[in-house]
Amino acid sequence: MNPLLVNIPTQLETERLILRPPRQFGDGSFVNAAIKDSLNELQAWLPFAQTMPSVEETEANLREAHINFLKRESLRFLIFHKETNEFTGVASFENINWEIPKCQIGYWINTKFSGKGYMSETVKTLTEFGLNDIKFKRIEIRCESSNLKSRSIPEKLGFELEGILKNEDLSADRSRLTDTCIYALVPEFR
Repeated sequence: MNPLLVNIPTQLETERLILRPPRQFGDGSFVNAAIKDSLNELQAWLPFAQTMPSVEETEANLREAHINFLKRESLRFLIFHKETNEFTGVASFENINWEIPKCQIGYWINTKFSGKGYMSETVKTLTEFGLNDIKFKRIEIRCESSNLKSRSIPEKLGFELEGILKNEDLSADRSRLTDTCIYALVPEFR
């Protein structure tokens, strides 16, 4: 399968949210503001949040994500609240292997929207889209074992905890070894 020929819509909708890929330009300022608002929470889990990126760095990152979306190397979606159009977070298909096909879902949320079920709603929509439309044969969610908020999402959505890899990764600040949970959803076993 040539991934460039895979049709991916430019918008997905949930009950309360709209998901769309980063635009060619112009998304950096509001995504950067959300990173700033959420930096304390993001620093514990995400390497990119160890220092506050500039608006220009965030814009460049989003332009790269736009290119990767077009090339089907990764499929990042920005999440917006339907009623207010407020930016709530990011979710993406990463580490896509089109030969199998399989991927991982990654995500982060603006702290002010945390605890309202928005990310579970987003990941559920991406999972269903990935299995039903893209026809992924395996979707993984990987997270640090101590990240209980992140772990609750795949557990709530019926992903199977396939294992915990001990001393598998470094913490976001690269100061210690961490254990990684691997959750997976395989359509034959749903």
